[in-house]
Amino acid sequence: MGLRQFFTGYARGEISRQWALFAPTDSQGMPQVSLATGMLAMSMTDGRTVQTKQGIVSAPTTSEDVHIAQSLAVVLPAYNEEAVIEKTVSVVATALQKWTADFEIVVVNDGSKDRTGQIVEQLSMSEPRIRLINHPVNKGYGAALVTGFHAVGKDLVFFMDSDGQFDIDDLQHFFPLIENFDAVLGYRNPRQDPWLRKLNAWGWKQLIWLVFGVRVRDIDCAFKLYRADFFQQLNLETRGAMINAEILYKLKRDGRTYTEVGVKHLPREVGQATGAKPQVILRALKELFIFGRKWKQEERAKLHYPLTLPE
Repeated sequence: MGLRQFFTGYARGEISRQWALFAPTDSQGMPQVSLATGMLAMSMTDGRTVQTKQGIVSAPTTSEDVHIAQSLAVVLPAYNEEAVIEKTVSVVATALQKWTADFEIVVVNDGSKDRTGQIVEQLSMSEPRIRLINHPVNKGYGAALVTGFHAVGKDLVFFMDSDGQFDIDDLQHFFPLIENFDAVLGYRNPRQDPWLRKLNAWGWKQLIWLVFGVRVRDIDCAFKLYRADFFQQLNLETRGAMINAEILYKLKRDGRTYTEVGVKHLPREVGQATGAKPQVILRALKELFIFGRKWKQEERAKLHYPLTLPE
């Protein structure tokens, strides 16, 4: 690929932004192929085809075609989702059974005031691979994810919202990619949310880019697949809506790799979204400035006092 093709593809969004962010550069600042991954990943316009140095790799088109060797944990944070939680968990369980027998579904009931917990508990009686963890009070979206990540013991960990706005079958397109990356990040294509939420999301994305240098298409898309060992070594500190930004910042700080894939986003049919509530936004901004300052100080300290191994 020539330079002109590279920058044309980048401007059109055909080349994954992760390549430009994470790839090492030469003396003139041009991207070089990562030795860690051994490949140049370029997400095509549909977000489901990856071009490598060896050629085009197309993801399977049906869930029956996919069988993964790794074990898989799915984390579902839930808050007052009694209207959809049974359908969501059942659909997820049905899809996972097609892909692997070694899976678990961890539903973190974050202090729901409705029957969310009772419904999941009933489901777990007939399917032991469904686990329920209850927060006695609502602790926040980030806290629910942290609880789920710390509870799993599988090779891969995937998380998705419980509100029925995602199609779990889209996960099958992530499996070939996780072989070469530490994370596969979904982005809503297109996003089915009111214009105000889209505007808030755009502003938040710009803030995260300015403060942390992290730039992905859809920071808070709740459809992401990670290698579980990343969370085993990770100290997650935020507990609100800042959680995805923290994970991506620390993924970048650790020199790990990711790629991005477009996923379907469906209109919310029942229930009420809480992400746009003023208290949620204010908590996220507070965590942004508190931990942004803390992490930048840690980066500076590491530069001044690099880790040295004893001789």
